Amino acid sequence: MPRDSARPAPPPRPQDIRIDLRLIADMVTAGSRVLDVGCQNGELLETLWREKRVDGRGIEISQEGVHNSVSRGLSVVQGDADTDLSDYPTGAFDFAILSHTLQAMHDPKGVLDNLVRIGRQAIVSFPNFGHWRVRVSLLLKGRMPVTSHLSYEWYETPNIHFCTIADFVALCRQIDIGIDASMILAPGGRVLGTGPGAYANLFGEQVVFLLSRKDGD
Repeated sequence: MPRDSARPAPPPRPQDIRIDLRLIADMVTAGSRVLDVGCQNGELLETLWREKRVDGRGIEISQEGVHNSVSRGLSVVQGDADTDLSDYPTGAFDFAILSHTLQAMHDPKGVLDNLVRIGRQAIVSFPNFGHWRVRVSLLLKGRMPVTSHLSYEWYETPNIHFCTIADFVALCRQIDIGIDASMILAPGGRVLGTGPGAYANLFGEQVVFLLSRKDGD
C-alpha cells in the first residue's frame, strides 16, 4: 500500500499485466490484507491498490525490485522468502501471493507451508513443466526446453525446482494444503479449465492455484 494511506485512491487505469497476475488480482477481495512474496517491481501490488484498495505489503530479494516498488509508493522490503517468511506472524494477511517464483525457491515445500500459515488463503502461480511442448522438446531434442514461460537456458536459469501440475497437487496433499480453486492456462493465456487433472497437466502451460490450510490452523 502506498505510504500515505489517507490519500484517495487514483482511478483505476487499464493495465497490461501478465495474465496470471490479472487472474490473481481478480481472486483478491477488495480491502483485504495482502503479502506479495517475490513482488519484483510491484506491478501486482500497484494494480491491487488501484483497483481494490488493498492493504498491501511486499517482499523482494533484489535491490532493484525493491527500489522500483518503493518508487511506486509501495510498502516493500528486501528479503529472502526461503528464510524470512518464518518471521511473519500466523494469520497476518488475508492473502499471501507467490507468482511465478515457486520454481526459484530453495525450499518450495517450506515456502508453501509458510504461505498458508501467514495468509488465510494463498495464491500461487507457476509454469507447468509437464506441458506437452516441454515433453516433446525433451523427447525429440534431448535438451532442456526454452519456452515463453521457461525462457532461460539451463546454464543461466534462476529456476532450480521445476515441477508439473501433478507434482504440485501431490505436494499439497502431502502437507495438508487444500486446493480451493485452480485455473489452467493454455498458451496465449486462455483459461483452459479449472481442474488440475491429467488433461490440465498435459495441456496447461501455466496454472494459478488458490490454497488454504485444510485444518484451518
